[in-house]
Amino acid sequence: MDALEEIFSGKKRIVICGIGNDVRGDDAFGVLVAEKLEKLVKNPEVLILNCGEMPESYVGKISAFKPDLVVFVDAVHFGGEVGEFIIADPLKTLGEAVSTHGLPLRVVASYLKEQTGSEIVLIGCQPGSTGLFEELSELIRERAEKLAELLGKILNK
Repeated sequence: MDALEEIFSGKKRIVICGIGNDVRGDDAFGVLVAEKLEKLVKNPEVLILNCGEMPESYVGKISAFKPDLVVFVDAVHFGGEVGEFIIADPLKTLGEAVSTHGLPLRVVASYLKEQTGSEIVLIGCQPGSTGLFEELSELIRERAEKLAELLGKILNK
């Protein structure tokens, strides 16, 4: 919780981008977090986007919001235990290596950094299975709900 609170400390306008594919098992992690947050967060200074597999399609909307902080939430293959969280800088190598989506996240994050000057952070969860037409695992569903609850408390302050 402290690491999460530190990310948001001093930031006023925040964008949360849930990334993932809800027909690829645990890859739905980020979109599930965004869906839960949309119901939990009632702060006009926070924009929550369910970006699906195409966060690049939302750069105009994100830039127009003029955020101080953009947080990408995604299933991330980083070699951790299934369900383990990671907080990373998507402008580094990790942002290029993990994406199963359109453009590498590093490219999208770099563009947003240039356009908005905002801080960019990736909150990832190590998925288990991400095969086509697989169900989201109960463990990843629980992790998504837990993260959404923690973020909801922070973002509603």
